[in-house]
Amino acid sequence: MNILVAHNFYQQAGGEDTVFAQEVELLRHAGHDVVTYTRSNKEIEQYGIIDKALLVPRTIWSPRTQSEFGLVLDRERPDLVHFHNTFMVMSPSVYAACKDRDIPVVQTLHNFRLSCPGGAFFRDGAPCEDCATKGLWSSVKHKCYRNSRLGTTTVAAMLAVNRATGTWRNLVDCYIALTDFAKQGVMSSGIPPDKIYIKPNFVSPDPGMRAQVGDYALTASRLVVEKGTNTLLAAWKLLEGTLPIRILGDGPQRKNMQARCENEGIRNVSLLGQTSRAEVVEQLRSARLAIFPSECYENFPMAIVEAFACGVPVIASNIGSTAEIIRNEVTGLTFKPGDPDDLARCVRWALAHPERMEEIGRRARSEFEQKYTAARNYEMLMSIYAKAMKTALVPAPIAIPEVA
Repeated sequence: MNILVAHNFYQQAGGEDTVFAQEVELLRHAGHDVVTYTRSNKEIEQYGIIDKALLVPRTIWSPRTQSEFGLVLDRERPDLVHFHNTFMVMSPSVYAACKDRDIPVVQTLHNFRLSCPGGAFFRDGAPCEDCATKGLWSSVKHKCYRNSRLGTTTVAAMLAVNRATGTWRNLVDCYIALTDFAKQGVMSSGIPPDKIYIKPNFVSPDPGMRAQVGDYALTASRLVVEKGTNTLLAAWKLLEGTLPIRILGDGPQRKNMQARCENEGIRNVSLLGQTSRAEVVEQLRSARLAIFPSECYENFPMAIVEAFACGVPVIASNIGSTAEIIRNEVTGLTFKPGDPDDLARCVRWALAHPERMEEIGRRARSEFEQKYTAARNYEMLMSIYAKAMKTALVPAPIAIPEVA
């Protein structure tokens, strides 16, 4: 099968980039001919005055990118195109280039962008669903995209125009949501429910079950408020140094976290900074517990599934997709998001019940083997591709937004 996999990188690297690379490798390993088409939002930094002036209409719909992508399709002649991200320099126009040539289209939904210009349903330190319940323009008032009213207006306009013209409904054959919670989160965008299929991400290579239980807890994430950094430190202050914790990752909260540990005497907290994925997995394999205190609607937290793969018990906030992935006291422990007392309670319980936690770790590993391996993921992906190719045989009306 000849597959073109396309991805628009953001200005900062993220989990979507990892999934894009992993799925390309998965398909190639299975013997498919895979061509990649990538763009990056860093291109905007090189734009001249005219291109910058046209950025807003081109974010909504870019005739230039549609034409350029069409040439790629004519050269490569793929059987199917799988998009991971089209925001923002690609624009939704690339779908029309595929439809003009009767090429099936699959789109992975890595975030909630089609329903929320900010992409995360998170505002002012808490989950927010105003764009889904009150309309997209709620986001403009609060500058939800990068704290910019112009930027938020641009994204909201892109979503509104393409909803009105039927882009999401008619130009994409199948969508991939990573969890049922994530599927429900994009329903307000107008995507027909029968076009959305659930396929989680996967861990590859398989790190294998850990050989022994370590003497520290581990958390790995970007250090921002919505990831629960304040809750984590408050819980460790309550624990009074009972269990060391290693914090892997970087972000705007790192200096504040370091200062807080020093000023408040929070012991046994090591802020180790950004590390490679291989190093994260290596440290995870020796951890006693993995902590995931996020307070936002995670789409599919890879950190949890990596812990499952290693057989390391996870203590995570009971919110969004996390609550769907973890079965409390079966494959992990869950606590009330934003509640340091409840997190500290879970850690104390885990330390007091080592045999139960080892059993939870084994069940988590079994869950990984059933749902999150590369082999299982390939089966699901091929099934979705087959559905997309069947759906693409039925012609759909194409409405092209009239923008510059």
